[in-house]
Amino acid sequence: MGRRSRGRRLQQQQQQQQQRPGGAEDSAEGGGKRNDAGWEGGYPEIIKENKLFEHYYQELKIVPEGEWDQFMAALREPLPATLRITGYKSHAKEILHCLKNKYFKELEDLEVDGQKVEVPQPLSWYPEELAWHTNLSRKILRKSPQLEKFHQFLVSETESGNISRQEAVSMIPPLLLNAHPHHKILDMCAAPGSKTAQLIEMLHADMRVPFPEGFVIANDVDNKRCYLLVHQAKRLSSPCIMVVNHDASCIPRLQMDVNGRKEILFYDRILCDVPCSGDGTMRKNIDVWKKWTTLNSLQLHGLQLRIATRGAEQLVEGGRMVYSTCSLNPIEDEAVIASLLEKSEGALELADVSSELPGLKWMPGLSQWKVMTKDGQWFAEWDDVPRGRHTQIRPTMFPPRDPEKLQAMHLEHCLRILPHHQNTGGFFVAVLMKKCSMPWNKRPPKPQGESADPRAPLQPSPSDPTVGSTSDPSELEGKTGTSDTEMTERTGNLENNGSKKDGVCGPPPSKKMKLFGFKEDPFVFIPEDDPLFPPIQKFYALDPSFPKMNLLTRTTEGKKRQLYMVSKELRNVLLNNSERMKVINTGIKVWCRNNSGEEFDCAFRLAQEGIYTLYPFINSRIITVSIEDVKILLTQENPFFRKLSSETYSQAKDMAKGSVVLKYEPDPTKPDTLRCPIVLCGWRGKASIRTFVPKNERLHYLRMMGLEVSAEKKKDGAAQMDESTASPVPPDGEAAAEPGAEQPASPGASTSSDPAGAGPPR
Repeated sequence: MGRRSRGRRLQQQQQQQQQRPGGAEDSAEGGGKRNDAGWEGGYPEIIKENKLFEHYYQELKIVPEGEWDQFMAALREPLPATLRITGYKSHAKEILHCLKNKYFKELEDLEVDGQKVEVPQPLSWYPEELAWHTNLSRKILRKSPQLEKFHQFLVSETESGNISRQEAVSMIPPLLLNAHPHHKILDMCAAPGSKTAQLIEMLHADMRVPFPEGFVIANDVDNKRCYLLVHQAKRLSSPCIMVVNHDASCIPRLQMDVNGRKEILFYDRILCDVPCSGDGTMRKNIDVWKKWTTLNSLQLHGLQLRIATRGAEQLVEGGRMVYSTCSLNPIEDEAVIASLLEKSEGALELADVSSELPGLKWMPGLSQWKVMTKDGQWFAEWDDVPRGRHTQIRPTMFPPRDPEKLQAMHLEHCLRILPHHQNTGGFFVAVLMKKCSMPWNKRPPKPQGESADPRAPLQPSPSDPTVGSTSDPSELEGKTGTSDTEMTERTGNLENNGSKKDGVCGPPPSKKMKLFGFKEDPFVFIPEDDPLFPPIQKFYALDPSFPKMNLLTRTTEGKKRQLYMVSKELRNVLLNNSERMKVINTGIKVWCRNNSGEEFDCAFRLAQEGIYTLYPFINSRIITVSIEDVKILLTQENPFFRKLSSETYSQAKDMAKGSVVLKYEPDPTKPDTLRCPIVLCGWRGKASIRTFVPKNERLHYLRMMGLEVSAEKKKDGAAQMDESTASPVPPDGEAAAEPGAEQPASPGASTSSDPAGAGPPR
């Protein structure tokens, strides 16, 4: 019986394929082949048809007249792969040069199975040619040695943090956020972290500044996805990123210490990329075709509005918030924006960003739309909705009734990106500016004696689809009823928790979180009088300006194995909010303890992860190397001094054993050599020097110098080794590193304190 049922279903699918209009790919023959292939794998292929979807969007007229067939045809095509070069790193130009003049050149006349390979093209609207798209599929990548080399390059550079594989439309919100290095940024729904990575890049626009004034707090409600977020962020090695785990719709207000007074933290920029039904992702998530229904949007609308409202409350006056979804549905898009603008009573306004990304094609936002139930019933106004539907359909889902009010909102300033206009996914973006405090913060303050706790109260559960917005907006602000300024002043009177140790930020009090998720290690800042620091300061001749107060560990007891650094501003946030927030990860590793390291005058060696942050403060233990030296150091495990240049030998011969900095500076007289500086961590042994650099970074630097080293071949030499496969033992057997001191794990490997392999070990 089961076999007959499967046969009937297969026959129906083939009939549907034959009836569907389209090109050769959609023909009966093609459909049969694809279905056969699907059954061979044990799964029938998903048919890219959904009549309700077509009926819904045709009725709403989101697609210009005459373009519907193109729109649907684009949705049925696979999504092109897109990649973005990490813009803030000094060698971004070198990677771009390498891509254009080596890998793309090799693809120009390449044919696979009789078809000419399409060379990747830059995204016209992304600045400085730092984003590219390609139609190369995984199947094609395996069919040619040149393409296989290109694929290896992409994988390796992605792991090194120099390239991000990211959907094109996903790159738009961070660009429109217009963040600068001094901005305090909140990413409310950040996982998996590609947009967060863009924001970190913007903070480090000037690589000469190791600690920008600004920072990014990246939040996600899903504990497990937070570790994916950590992994993404750690590739960029920034001391200015903190990952936290909260429900974005009631993310707590944080405090900062400003000249001895506690003040509420308001963010200069907020990215509000909310959970959505995702019908703009049909090209890559083909499950959406069969699962799509209007019920998804109706259930998500309330949560989206609460998250956007919470973001607007925490935005500083004059700040900018970007609201975005990968949905085309106005219930999740314009309806949320219109409702937020209406309840803000002029505190928020939509910015006109039409000229900010020249080359980007987009459709203006809708000013009129209707609401449809999952069974196809339409409602044009709230008054038309029967009482029995009031739990599913809310007043905030409809356009404002007042024509003047609707016109004043300028919903046409919203951007809807349609797939067929630029061969992308579907997307919606709105940019909001905050002109003054939200109206529920302008009411007279409550009488003295009532709670002035700035922490956010419990709000309606985001899982409850019936809640569109809170009945009394003042509830969203802890019912303090004060302006932003007054809240800041009143917060200044709050006392510190007297029982908390100075400089120790433990995990927040466990409530429901103890039932699931991972227990996080505390954040312990090194006290000024800690005897651990003077030997480090002396050994590396650290500059007096070195911010030693920003050093922290992840353990309160026993030997400190790893030292991390955060920026001054993030230290401030950590120390003042440990009771309010659940911090998953922050800081970058700068030093690792060596076993028996004291006999080399310093118990800690440098870590490659944080060397670019630390290097500006180091005045000793620096060896300047040539480009040929760098090649030798990265391709041989323990090269003897005599193999290196005479200049390098003369610097190293009188230096005490121990950790060193290896610095390459481009030679202006040799324009054909590598044009960006390189800083590597190394160890000066009795008669040799070795580097401590993860495998992917080694391969990256060698590629930039014109050496292609296959990651597959296991030859002798450091080019094939990283610290996860080679024990980090200094040359000549002097001080064996303590187990686990610094062994960057391969992708997917785990460490003791981070089950996902993303958080730092203790």
